[in-house]
Amino acid sequence: MQDFSALDGAILVDKPAGPTSHDVVDAIRRKFGIKKVGHCGTLDPNATGLLIIVLGRGTKLSERLMGDDKVYEGTIKFGETTDSYDRDGEILETKPVPTLTLEQLNEEAAKFIGDQMQMPPMVSAIKKNGVPLYKLARKGIEVEREARLVHIYNFRFTSYAAPLGQFRVACTKGTYIRSITHDLGQKLGCGAHLITLRRSASGKFDVADALPLDTILKLSTAELEKRVLPFLKLAANA
Repeated sequence: MQDFSALDGAILVDKPAGPTSHDVVDAIRRKFGIKKVGHCGTLDPNATGLLIIVLGRGTKLSERLMGDDKVYEGTIKFGETTDSYDRDGEILETKPVPTLTLEQLNEEAAKFIGDQMQMPPMVSAIKKNGVPLYKLARKGIEVEREARLVHIYNFRFTSYAAPLGQFRVACTKGTYIRSITHDLGQKLGCGAHLITLRRSASGKFDVADALPLDTILKLSTAELEKRVLPFLKLAANA
């Protein structure tokens, strides 16, 4: 049997808004001097929440862990459409928001549940001929994208005070919550974009068990080792 070190495994990070997922990987690699570090599922820079960081031999499990279903919570603003489908983009159109109730929103949200072909936004990390789409979008170039099959297990609004709605979504990997937001706004005829997004769960892992990034970066190596989910435990659950 292979010998595993205390740093072969994964840690659960509560990512703050601002850094990219790759920034988090780099910060942990530099701080603790670990050669192999990766993450299991990209979060947009302004998205927060659960980011599974794999360390050492734990990187061998990244694909398996990345394939887990996800749960997100967030805020949608109705009445404005942006080119990125979220608050970071340029506003393309502004329309009056119809009178909506929480019940009406949930009736519309329920129509998204199940399998659907989803069109990725132009402002995304998907590559076209080796170039990330967001780099093309910055140049004003729009290209054809292939729709992806995703599955929405649950989509429900928990509160609504015009023009902002709080929601929760459970879905398969690779689902763009920004695209769901945009599509809902189009169906309602007023447009919408994503204001905040937080990943609360990925597979069996919950953000409640994660440490904030700044707290992790203050740990000693010995303290980090105590937070690592061991490789063999991860392999059994992946």
